[in-house]
Amino acid sequence: MTFPIGDKWRFASYDIPFVHRDDIQPTEVAMVYLDDASHAHLNQKYTEVWNRAFFTKLLKRLTREHAKAVVFDIVFSDALDSKTDADFADAIRENGNVVLAADWTFKYYSGVAGKGVGREFQYPLQLFDEAAADVGSTQLFPDAGEFVRIYSLGTKGEKTQSEAWAAALLVNPDLSTNTELAHSHFWINYYGPEIILPAVSLYKALADNDPAVPSGFFSNKVVFVGSKLQTHLDSERKDEYSTPYSSRIDNRWMSGVSIHATAFLNLIRSDWLRQFSSPLEIGILVCFGLLFGGGLVFFRPLPATIIALASAYPIAYTDYYLFVHHFYWFPWLIPVAAQMPIGLVWSVAFNTVQIYVEKQKVEQSLRLYLPARLVKKFSSDPSLLKPGAKKQQLTILFSDIAGFTTITEGMDPDELAKLMNAYFQTAVDDCIHYTEGTIVKYIGDAIFAFWNAPDPQDDHFLRAAEAALRFRDQDKHEFNGKKVLTRIGLHTGEANVGNFGSTTRVDYTAFGENINLSSRMEGLNKYLGTRVLMTGDTQEGIGSRLITRYLGLFRLKGFEKAVHVYELVDRPENGERTSELRLRFGQALELFRKKDFAGAEAAFRRVLEFNPQDGPSKFYLEQIEHLRSEELPPDWKGDITLKEK
Repeated sequence: MTFPIGDKWRFASYDIPFVHRDDIQPTEVAMVYLDDASHAHLNQKYTEVWNRAFFTKLLKRLTREHAKAVVFDIVFSDALDSKTDADFADAIRENGNVVLAADWTFKYYSGVAGKGVGREFQYPLQLFDEAAADVGSTQLFPDAGEFVRIYSLGTKGEKTQSEAWAAALLVNPDLSTNTELAHSHFWINYYGPEIILPAVSLYKALADNDPAVPSGFFSNKVVFVGSKLQTHLDSERKDEYSTPYSSRIDNRWMSGVSIHATAFLNLIRSDWLRQFSSPLEIGILVCFGLLFGGGLVFFRPLPATIIALASAYPIAYTDYYLFVHHFYWFPWLIPVAAQMPIGLVWSVAFNTVQIYVEKQKVEQSLRLYLPARLVKKFSSDPSLLKPGAKKQQLTILFSDIAGFTTITEGMDPDELAKLMNAYFQTAVDDCIHYTEGTIVKYIGDAIFAFWNAPDPQDDHFLRAAEAALRFRDQDKHEFNGKKVLTRIGLHTGEANVGNFGSTTRVDYTAFGENINLSSRMEGLNKYLGTRVLMTGDTQEGIGSRLITRYLGLFRLKGFEKAVHVYELVDRPENGERTSELRLRFGQALELFRKKDFAGAEAAFRRVLEFNPQDGPSKFYLEQIEHLRSEELPPDWKGDITLKEK
């Protein structure tokens, strides 16, 4: 394991081995090297060390020993002897879990971050490609000094994924859904120098009775096969890179195939290194700066020195703990080696000068400092920004402009944007925010909002209904000379509300079936010809404080339980205007519920004589026509089933 020193670029050559741990031993993989020893031994029998007959023989052994997968860090792009190639392809196909390599080729290699001249991406021979389970890129992109810190899951400009990622998906397909890997790269967690990886030379793996590679050696392992050949010319590309362990003389370099194997282990163990988000990291460094720069000045030089030195250990240990147990790293030398000494120097200088400075100047300095602490004290609570949710009863509102597509057809985009902005401005300022509601999001011309979160509101039912009435009263907007009518659905129920998202971006929103039910209420307006509908749960909270009209029992698409639906009619002072309509409709609805369709039809027609535009009455007259020909169950209570949203 390494102890991250934490320079700005993290794993520099100053990282040092710190502790040996048995639980990180890479037992899931095995390495087969085509090294100088293999070259020497195999050349005693064969004239060409890269002869694919060797790899065919190796594959057959790995298949017999039930290796989980085989990853070749060698690009087989050229056709050689047809018989040998065919045998190799058959061995690949028989194994069934082989990942072949693809890579950039260069006329010559510059050695800087994977750059070269005359490059071309080279894939395996089609014969091998068709037999393999997948193809993975061998490309690594080192920083200056040939340090490989970040492992990419793919190759820029190519669809081919990396070797480690292809092998990891082959072993564990569920990794494809891991949201932490959405950025297509991660920081490599090196377990140790290359010598800790279980590895054997190719010639030993091919031998029949080599004691170093007994029968079953490769069982249940993912085997990486690659070269570790010494190069002799400066112009030759060297597949060797620096790691945090490069300070060890005997492990100055790590081969590319070993880095791919390490990245594979990171992926299947989910122990790649994480970093804090930039705002959080900067915030921590600012806090350390304030702590050392502002805190040490309150102590005399000797106590300040003791405190500063004592602070180094918990900072370093905390970083080490996060690194070892949670795979997070942080540039801890910035506070320990920079901020703390600067703060200590400042403390000593300040306290030395303080002896000779008048008390008033000291107090003035403290008064100048206090506002910064007060600002820090009263800043936003960081916990509010963390992802997380809790169950909360909400009154939910969904709004939608009736016939939006039709009334905006052919409008100039700029004019439409101007009118929509004016509409939303009114909806927000005069309706939702006026009643202290929370706007979650805009969905096209629709608005999703709720009440009773994040701040509790005992009267959230009434606030939402008041916002809906104010929506209804905002009919001054016109698109294409047509008046804008807003349809609204209200429902009250429990939902999961809070911050949903990643550590870098979260949305304050709510999820749950009750959110969907509110949306269904809004859609039900289309069928009933109404403007504002609510469920019985919301109406129960409102009580008699607003005028509502019961419209019946509905089974909505996606919901098994029937829902009591009410129309929000008006405020109490305007109740007389609709009292006769509500009375007649209630009588008609009661006849409908009792299956007296003839009486109900006559009653609904009397409602229309009183108000020819009453949408619910028209709706029920249509339903009566359909229900007369249907056989209704004995326990039917007048519920209407809607098969569409």
